[in-house]
Amino acid sequence: MLRERSAIALDLEKRVVAAGDDAMLMLGRTPGQVQVIHPLQDGVVADFRLCEVLLRYFLDKAIGRAARRAGVRAVICVPGCVTDVEKRALEEAARGAGARTAFLMDEPVAAAIGAGLPVDEAAGTLVVDIGGGTTDAAVLALGSVVNKHSVRAGGTHIDAAIMQHIRQTYGMTIGARTAEEIKLAIGAALPGASHNMQVRGRDLRTGLPRTLELASMEIYRAILPQIMNMLSCVRALLSTTPPELSADIYERGMCLTGGGALLNGLGEFFADETGIKVYVAPSPLDCVAEGARIAVENLAFYRNRAG
Repeated sequence: MLRERSAIALDLEKRVVAAGDDAMLMLGRTPGQVQVIHPLQDGVVADFRLCEVLLRYFLDKAIGRAARRAGVRAVICVPGCVTDVEKRALEEAARGAGARTAFLMDEPVAAAIGAGLPVDEAAGTLVVDIGGGTTDAAVLALGSVVNKHSVRAGGTHIDAAIMQHIRQTYGMTIGARTAEEIKLAIGAALPGASHNMQVRGRDLRTGLPRTLELASMEIYRAILPQIMNMLSCVRALLSTTPPELSADIYERGMCLTGGGALLNGLGEFFADETGIKVYVAPSPLDCVAEGARIAVENLAFYRNRAG
């Protein structure tokens, strides 16, 4: 399995100089010389040409250029909030990158399959996939999506909230990578933690390097609005789920997948707010990719199921 950031680094002539994790390493380190672009944002294509380039790079790295040129079957996992136009853009980008067929699958479905949840049973199963740009919640039964809801709130929005807090409160700017490190180190979905962290950035007034100490409680307050957005997705789903399936969910619990599931205290927060027991899937970062792998190996079955 290949796990890389969806980023591309361009030089002043708009030529690609790095992609994936290598591009992210350049973020903030070469200002004015290299621009780091995210061709995929919130699960949709933000730059078609660069998205195609990025997918080609990933395929070459994962399976080799010769195999890519021979044509591959692709399963593309999409959040529930994407439009038909955005779906077509993803399909076209995949074909341009070397996919001879491209099948779109709902992200929470792929996440549930990858997490090993019993999606083919008649009883309802609730999965909440918290990615970088979106939170997708779905109730599945008999192999199909019975109800789903999606919001544009995820890990990158939490990072942005941390960056904004530090800028507005301390007059200091930090990069996206530093914000993510803060989130993982002292970020939490519940109050009460008392951890501190030293952070380096650039003073907005003097332009000089600066160090400050952050407390976990202030980060909690800064990211709480985004956590509430995620919770609103789950609540909206539960409020429109048939009563029989709601009973199944209360008995079985809620499964969290995606990188956002790793935020400290998030499962406990969701459990407190909904009254439903919550558990995090094993290897939550890989659930969607693992579900896509299973689907591509059984493509005819999942195509027929999707209708």
